[in-house]
Amino acid sequence: MKTLQDWLSHLETAHSGGLIDMGLERTGEVKKRMKLEPQCPVVVVAGTNGKGSVCAYLTQIYKQAGFKVGTLTSPHLLRYNERIAVNAEPVSDDLITASFERIEAARGEISLTYFEFNALAAVDIFIREQVDVMILEVGLGGRLDAVNVFDCDCAVVTSVDLDHQAFLGDTVEQVGFEKAGVFRSGKPAICGQNPAPESLVAHVEAIGAKLLMVQRDFDFSSLENIQWNYRFHPQHSDDPARNRNSLPFPALRGAYQLSNAACALTVLECLNDKLPVDIGAIKRGLLLVENPGRFQVLPGRPLTVLDVGHNPHAARALRRSLINLAFAQKRTAVFSMLSDKDIDGVLEIVKDQFDEWYIAPLDVPRGMTAEALQAKLEAQNIENIQTFTSVREAYRAALAKAGENDRIVVFGSFHTVADVMAAL
Repeated sequence: MKTLQDWLSHLETAHSGGLIDMGLERTGEVKKRMKLEPQCPVVVVAGTNGKGSVCAYLTQIYKQAGFKVGTLTSPHLLRYNERIAVNAEPVSDDLITASFERIEAARGEISLTYFEFNALAAVDIFIREQVDVMILEVGLGGRLDAVNVFDCDCAVVTSVDLDHQAFLGDTVEQVGFEKAGVFRSGKPAICGQNPAPESLVAHVEAIGAKLLMVQRDFDFSSLENIQWNYRFHPQHSDDPARNRNSLPFPALRGAYQLSNAACALTVLECLNDKLPVDIGAIKRGLLLVENPGRFQVLPGRPLTVLDVGHNPHAARALRRSLINLAFAQKRTAVFSMLSDKDIDGVLEIVKDQFDEWYIAPLDVPRGMTAEALQAKLEAQNIENIQTFTSVREAYRAALAKAGENDRIVVFGSFHTVADVMAAL
């Protein structure tokens, strides 16, 4: 019997094609051998940014409505188990290792990546736990992601922007096509971006899915940042229109959260005949939702924000959210990023929001050295840079130096935020 840690160490190197190897054939065949056929509604959530938040809203609202919810998300911040949750609680090591053993027995000669094991294990566990609804977050792209071997009853694409260009293409139209791959014929296809990429709209029409687009088929408006209203008024659908008024502002902070919440409420409308949800569950879900590291404001002073944003689209959201915060005397960035990300694009967007930068390398294969990070910052004419050997050390130094009216923002990567969370 391997421990979960033994399994994960093995899976990181076991697949000959590396950690990322796009395609559905391998996963699809193992799924067939294991007879993994969900009998409950399945929601698939894709998008450049915002997909974790949409999954968090759906999980908490359905949980509050009394349904048993299985949620697959990635990556994890502190423990692998965060990726596979039932009713918003990470499942046990034993459930995961037992599932890995079933996958291992079924795969035979088929080699699977870490994430393919992850996706199969999640659905295997959810079926055995007899959940009422599965919420599956896409790992990368959509069309060729392991999650896409499962047919959804409703799919969401939150946003389409550039990230993972090596796998998804260099234009928003290419990325839009990849993400639209999660949509299914005859099923609701929710898009949280308007205008949507032409490639996404064309794919929806080609397969005969039902497109529901923000600011056309559903929208939202806020009332002085205290309450907000949601409207569902589909153009080409038999679904009845509905207003949800005087909703509480969600517990997730940040500029894009109403848009993410509106996408989640649109899923509720689409699945209402199978999974009816009352307004009380929606309000409780909005107030109780948690999604660590997404513009997460820590209690106490100095004000500290954790944000996993790592591409220009996320950087724009971060900048808007920071502008909305109260005035801070000194603004410190604790920052590191992976070498395959658009660091120039991110820095250009947020550099006016910080007075000093504490940077450190990430201890992962794609991490940048402190020298390379510093060179990138200097190329953007950023001054007041201090380098450290680790993100934790950078954070501790920032904390030691900050007054109670200052602000510290930890951002640039899931790894950057995870290092600080582990220190906390």
